[in-house]
Amino acid sequence: MSSAAASAASRTAVITGASSGIGAATARRLAAAGYHVVLTARRADRIDRLAKEINQAGGNATPRRLDVTDRAAVDEFATAFDTVGVLVNNAGGALGADPVATGDPSHWRSMYETNVIGTLHVTQALLPKLIAGGDGTVVVVSSTAGHATYEGGAGYAAAKHGAHVLTETLRLEIVGKPVRVIEVAPGMVKTDEFALTRFGGDEAKAAKVYEGVAEPLTADDVADAVAWTVARPRHVNIDLVVLRPRAQASNTKIHRVTLG
Repeated sequence: MSSAAASAASRTAVITGASSGIGAATARRLAAAGYHVVLTARRADRIDRLAKEINQAGGNATPRRLDVTDRAAVDEFATAFDTVGVLVNNAGGALGADPVATGDPSHWRSMYETNVIGTLHVTQALLPKLIAGGDGTVVVVSSTAGHATYEGGAGYAAAKHGAHVLTETLRLEIVGKPVRVIEVAPGMVKTDEFALTRFGGDEAKAAKVYEGVAEPLTADDVADAVAWTVARPRHVNIDLVVLRPRAQASNTKIHRVTLG
């Protein structure tokens, strides 16, 4: 492949879970950096609006409805590309905060299917395209829950541990190929939907997560970290970025104040 072709391929970025939060923020950031961003999510109306916003701002965005847990759909999606430069595996999320003794197995199964199997599906389908581009990058947006657990978080932590291990193992297995493998693991991030989805739409429980934390991370903070890792010289692999707000020392040590 010519250097010009490789350069063009490297400017296409596929982002899963791009309909809101970190995924949408990452799409905006990479589009501003000159990437053709391919927006995927289950909610077609959301990614359609985001693509329109990006395109009107002078960027280049293409929306493609996709459920990452549907392998046939993922494989069909992958046929649209000869080469891909960047894959951001962001689709995921948490359901419930019950202890192991009473946790809902269906929640555990759903979280594993999205956070781990969904990441596996898209990575397997696009890896040949990333290699073919001659300068590929796989980013997995995991969580600090993938590196340490906390009470009430076993199901989510188990899924994110799975995403972490998938990322770490992939890096070992494809060393020597022209593809970097990066993990970005955020701590407490306040988005419009994460906690609300986790607690089944219970706004009071969702708000409690961030109570007294003056400045949790934002989706833009995480997107900035993703974009920074992608922008490193092609020979530089940022294996792991862990980012938390200053008020959070660990998953269980958080400084909270009474906000007036």
